[in-house]
Amino acid sequence: MAGRQERNSKLLRKTLITSLVSASTYVLTNVLNRNADEVWKLTVTVVIGGAALIVQYLMDFEERLNSMEQSLSAHHGELRTAVEKSFAGINEATELFSQVDRSVLRSDGVTRLARAYTQLGHQESELVKTFSQEEIGRLATQMESLSSGSVTCMGENNDWLIDLTTCVGTSIDATSTDVDRQFWYSEAASRYLKAQEDAFRNRNVTVRRLFLVRTQAEVTEELERLCQSHRDLGIQTRIAVRESLAPSARLRMTNDFIVFDGELCYETTPDMDQKPAETSLKTDKEHIEERVNRFNVIWDATEPVNAPGAAPGAASAGSGSA
Repeated sequence: MAGRQERNSKLLRKTLITSLVSASTYVLTNVLNRNADEVWKLTVTVVIGGAALIVQYLMDFEERLNSMEQSLSAHHGELRTAVEKSFAGINEATELFSQVDRSVLRSDGVTRLARAYTQLGHQESELVKTFSQEEIGRLATQMESLSSGSVTCMGENNDWLIDLTTCVGTSIDATSTDVDRQFWYSEAASRYLKAQEDAFRNRNVTVRRLFLVRTQAEVTEELERLCQSHRDLGIQTRIAVRESLAPSARLRMTNDFIVFDGELCYETTPDMDQKPAETSLKTDKEHIEERVNRFNVIWDATEPVNAPGAAPGAASAGSGSA
């Protein structure tokens, strides 16, 4: 509506100016040449009036042309910015996927994750979208922390435990204290032991477990039966009694930890109630070497566990050696 009024206003202004110029020209020709033919006067008036009208249209055209140039320049700048931003995003995505392809890690999981994440963007539920973003953020933080050598989560993470056991290739060296004693009677423990049995039987993985206790009185028949159930799965087991160990080994008693392939350490830290407060994965070489050395010192200071009811000092036959 405003544009239409502006056009009408300009048209009226052009008409008035043209009329004024034409009238002035006619009057001027009468003053300057009274004897001139009337046709000549009208011709001059029309020509000059037309010229005035043409000049106005030319000025209007130039104004519109300048406005269009400015508009095109602004649009070109916006378009260029948008294209550069798009190409920057494409280049970043291309670079990331190129790095994934060059990595020794399998890239199919990353591709599946990216595709699934984009599909979730079409979900109508805002809750699903928000939850997906939180999960992606958590996974990204976990990968960043692991790449720096250590990642920690609150509580006990049985999924890490089972996944690492599924991935292990050569050895598992684990300690077990009274903090996780009840764990062995849980559903998660059944899956964990099944994964260890598969690793031993299918991939020839050596699995060693040290049960750490403070006194001889804690070596109960229940603990010995637990050790026997582990040996039945191909797991080497020993019980380390702190008060019976040599001082050099006694000083190395520790909280629960599991070393996978001598490359990664899974550790739990107990709280005041002696329950797992947090779980950590560590890949620092010096830390791993210290844990491996600590495990071997205690392992070498103990003997294979007797079968329940066996005579004292008799080593269990078939202690789960791989």
